[in-house]
Amino acid sequence: MAQIHEVLVKPLITEKASFATEKANRYGFKVALWSNKNQIKEAVEKFYNVKVLNVKTNITPGKIKRLGKTTKKLPKVKNAYVQLGEGQRIEFFKGV
Repeated sequence: MAQIHEVLVKPLITEKASFATEKANRYGFKVALWSNKNQIKEAVEKFYNVKVLNVKTNITPGKIKRLGKTTKKLPKVKNAYVQLGEGQRIEFFKGV
């Protein structure tokens, strides 16, 4: 199995992710493109010491950006939304 820090890249701190957290106890993460749902579930459970009920993933295709006369394609990004058990929380910012 891959290491935890290789699977989980960073947490998603966006408005969409915070609304999902308030509504359905669902947290968002940017994850490695090659990772699957089982690896994501194991990594979150080990790193944050919580029980994961469900994992949903999506891959956002890279956008084409214009830099003067040239264009550049940004890489694909994989996001994972992890639903936790009742009464469990993840605190990304301790003491805030």
